[in-house]
Amino acid sequence: MTAQKQSDSPSGSPATATAVRPPTTRQWLTLAVLTIAQLTAWLDNTILNVALKTLADPVAGLGATTSQLQWSISSYTLVFAGLLFTGGVLGDRFGHRRLFLFGMALFGVSSAWAAYSADTTQLIVARGVMGIGSALIMPATLALVARVFIGGHRAVAIGVFSAASGLAVAAGPLVGGALLEQFWWGSIFLINVPFAVAAIVGALWLVPTAESSRQQRFDPLGVLLSTVGIFILVYGVIEGGHRNEWTQLHVIGPILGGLVLLTAFVFVELRVPNPCFDVRLFRNRHFTGASVSVMLTFFGLAGAMYYSNFYLQGARGYSPLESGAAIAPVAIGVVLGAPLSVRLVRRFGLRPVVALAMLLAVSTFFGFVFFTLETPIIWFCVLMVVQGLGMGAVMAPTTEAIMATLPPERTGAGSAANNSMRQVGSALGVAVLGSVLSGVYQDEVAPSLDVLPPQAQEAAGASAEATRIAAQSFHLPQLVDQANDAFITAMHTTSIVAGAVSFLGIVAILVFLGRTTTGPAR
Repeated sequence: MTAQKQSDSPSGSPATATAVRPPTTRQWLTLAVLTIAQLTAWLDNTILNVALKTLADPVAGLGATTSQLQWSISSYTLVFAGLLFTGGVLGDRFGHRRLFLFGMALFGVSSAWAAYSADTTQLIVARGVMGIGSALIMPATLALVARVFIGGHRAVAIGVFSAASGLAVAAGPLVGGALLEQFWWGSIFLINVPFAVAAIVGALWLVPTAESSRQQRFDPLGVLLSTVGIFILVYGVIEGGHRNEWTQLHVIGPILGGLVLLTAFVFVELRVPNPCFDVRLFRNRHFTGASVSVMLTFFGLAGAMYYSNFYLQGARGYSPLESGAAIAPVAIGVVLGAPLSVRLVRRFGLRPVVALAMLLAVSTFFGFVFFTLETPIIWFCVLMVVQGLGMGAVMAPTTEAIMATLPPERTGAGSAANNSMRQVGSALGVAVLGSVLSGVYQDEVAPSLDVLPPQAQEAAGASAEATRIAAQSFHLPQLVDQANDAFITAMHTTSIVAGAVSFLGIVAILVFLGRTTTGPAR
């Protein structure tokens, strides 16, 4: 059974590393192409964050509401997560190189569409199409890395590859801020096009054409259940937070419906001969522990990035570029943490290294409780470095642990699972924590809105940005201060929720991951 197949020797063991010849220049160049492609796809997870304030502006942007802003982020991550299983299966059947090229082309075209969207509906739809492209790209990239590199060199390559996704977390806001300083908001999507072209050219030249010999049948029911289930579940969470009406049928209905469909998905996948995702993989303790910890880490990270930009650009009044520069130091930590963790795992084992790294990352989510309007920005930058260090040290070894449990013909499915857990975590992080942020803010700011005309109070209370716009329109500067204070309180509450949920990832690590590196735990 796939979930129970083990490697005879850990990929990171010294014996394996010495038995394999050093990678060639062509292999390293192939890794560079695949890393650039992954960085481009992951960049789109964070580059939009610095543009949220601009998109909410009816003049400089599209006049997007809070719900539309959340959906502009979530439409990409939801489609991405929902179709990753399909992308992995299609890659295993038709070849990861072929799927990579098609996905990269689709991603580039839909990026241009998003850049020139005339309204928020077009933007949300275009972002969803971009998610389809990414769902084909991501399983293929990691599967190709695992195929090109073997033994101890694979662990190193995956460490570099994993660091790129963390690097995108920092590069997204910085690149987005720089573009917004000089160009219109659509430039943050148009920048994807030249990278997509470069990745396609590089793949045609360097990426091997060897295809998997295993033929997978398509599983339409599994794809439908997983995609629709995830989509309507998070839709219910987003709407609940936006409306602050969790007991209403239009909120609780989608949430319960999503849970039912996902339960049916598990039931179906256990019984079909060729599932789009083999849920039996979770019988492997390493696979389960690594997957859950990754999902919960990205839950906190995505939520923190969401409210960080509102804190920096809204409450602190920074420009998009200044905001991106404040978040950018997270890259320093990622670049140090990912390769360092590979060496530490070989010496101390998977569980202690990943548990400590996760604890470091979780502590930074709680760290937002100490930020106020007067906190020196240098402390925010320090927090970003520490956060990056923890994130990098979590991603690299957990990704390698997931891939080490799989035979070569199932690397696409394993890669899809790894990336899907990240995307589900990110989507739920934005949805849940965005909902908490919105709900707490609305409760905190409500008493201050009595100075506004009754017909303006509801719109002004939707978000801190809406309150500031109302304050400017009615010449009430004191309302801006009250909005900022309410936002800080909401951010503190949200950061506690982010840290508490992400802390469960440490529990998953301690329960599921083995004590040693002698192979995946059974």
